[in-house]
Amino acid sequence: MIKKKPHPYQPEHDVYRITLYNTIYPEHQHRSKKDRLYLHFDFACFYAQVEQLRYNMYGLPLIIGGWRKDNGQVKGIVATASYEAREFGIKTGMSAYEAWKLCPHVCMKQVDYDSYKAISEQVHFIFKEFAPVVERYSMDEYFMEVDFLLGKSREEIDDFGRRLQQRIYEVTKLVGAVGIARSKTYAKLCSSLDKPKGRTLILSNDDERAQIWPLELDEVWGVGRRRHEHILAEGYKTIGDVVERGNEKTFIRLFGANFGKMLYQTITGQDQGRVMEEISEDYKPKQGVSYGHTFSEGSTELDRIKGEYAIAVQHICYRMRAYGIRANSFSGMFGFNHPDKPGIGFRFVTQAHTNIDDYVYESLMNKIEPALRKACENGIEIRNLWLGTKEIDKTDQLNVFFQDDEEKVARTKAMDEIKNRFGQKYITKANALTRVKGNTHFLERNG
Repeated sequence: MIKKKPHPYQPEHDVYRITLYNTIYPEHQHRSKKDRLYLHFDFACFYAQVEQLRYNMYGLPLIIGGWRKDNGQVKGIVATASYEAREFGIKTGMSAYEAWKLCPHVCMKQVDYDSYKAISEQVHFIFKEFAPVVERYSMDEYFMEVDFLLGKSREEIDDFGRRLQQRIYEVTKLVGAVGIARSKTYAKLCSSLDKPKGRTLILSNDDERAQIWPLELDEVWGVGRRRHEHILAEGYKTIGDVVERGNEKTFIRLFGANFGKMLYQTITGQDQGRVMEEISEDYKPKQGVSYGHTFSEGSTELDRIKGEYAIAVQHICYRMRAYGIRANSFSGMFGFNHPDKPGIGFRFVTQAHTNIDDYVYESLMNKIEPALRKACENGIEIRNLWLGTKEIDKTDQLNVFFQDDEEKVARTKAMDEIKNRFGQKYITKANALTRVKGNTHFLERNG
């Protein structure tokens, strides 16, 4: 009798993320150095475009993520805004109430991830018509390996980008910008130079000098607020400053031997990033896995907040099992629904390296339930949470002093097989059924 192979894990299923990675780490780069060409496609205000198309709301200021309570009170967070709304100063991440104050006649629609994801998958197939190696970087961004265009004229390369845009518009009626450059980082940067539907080609040193070098350094992957402050303190303000006057040793001094070297190469366009078409079977995330979530409204209901953390644990443990990794050290935070109250961060450890939900959730609650209970009893609303692995184990070595309960392991494997076969929404644990009430749930789940 032939034993059927179990259905494969889907570690990236239902992962709404900004990025799979935050910069071009060594494991994301080609080992050989040679001339390469990358295309980056970025939809303009993707969620808003979809809703404008569905409801014929063209020309209207629109935000995705806002809603009104029965009493007319505006709630929610701006997930994205149409260009018409942006003209009033509305930005992604601000509260819907702030957006309404800037533009009292702004239209509001709810986030519909299922629709956006379906269109994203449709566009992915379109990309495969144009090149064999395509990476869906997020729901509205794609990379394409276009080395086959090397040696072509500028007009031919531009025509390739134009035909891609035209094909996407024919099928979806949505528009996006194209950037084509000699490094993956610069391709991503140049796609933002002529939005919503332009094409920017960075094919020579002169192109880079004219269009990339003037950009602020915090436009680059991996340069967050704090790193940006350190780099500014060294006298570098733009990408061009680093290219012309910077050196690798400065970045190594600031950020360490590995990250400093990598960041310098990224800023100067020397990265040899791979277009990661899919995660290979032996891929194990270097930084672990995490889950972040913002409620549409603050909550003081302890059981519901605990339910949200159960969902977080379920999510990251499933992904750990999918990648074949475990962890015994975790970190997280929960934030309050008040701008003057800073969030509370925490760390906790399990008895041993594990990827079984029960062990992680039990240790998590032992750590944070008293603080959650105190906040709820004092009427302090909790608005968001985050949970992630702190240190991971990529080996298959057995724990010496602790063994996972065989029944829990068997039950977990059975649930995973159902999730892998039918989808994750068809089975869950009881403690993950109770969610914080609200019209929307905003997620950012990172690799």
